[in-house]
Amino acid sequence: MSDIYTASIRIAAPPDEVFPYFTDPELLVRWMGDWASLQAKPGGAFDVNITGVPVRGEYLRVDPPHALVFTWGVAGNDLLPPGSSTVEISLHPDGDDTVLELLHRGLPADEVPKHRTGWDHYLPRLVAAAGGDHPGPDPWVQDQ
Repeated sequence: MSDIYTASIRIAAPPDEVFPYFTDPELLVRWMGDWASLQAKPGGAFDVNITGVPVRGEYLRVDPPHALVFTWGVAGNDLLPPGSSTVEISLHPDGDDTVLELLHRGLPADEVPKHRTGWDHYLPRLVAAAGGDHPGPDPWVQDQ
């Protein structure tokens, strides 16, 4: 059985400024992860280490600045192997802001609480980073 995590956030920046935070490795690690190698094209790698956890997947859809879809899983994890779940990001302009909708589907039921905790930790950091503020050191990362 699989389950879904959803979230919606408002970012004080237009979609074309928010979109690169999912495609540029340097921008991605400002808010989530400590290393990233991204090839933002369909079939390209979505590889990021988040507090030492090797998340691996690939981009399925890259439609700047409106939407992204990429697979998600953890290297060496039999319950959630690389590419076994899917993250869908939609960016909608709302005045000068962006409303970001995230849908993470295909998660094993036991993984939903962990991913909810993770996304609930990292999405506010994205709001800060993409909105022009520095989110500060990630308290989940040791030895920064």
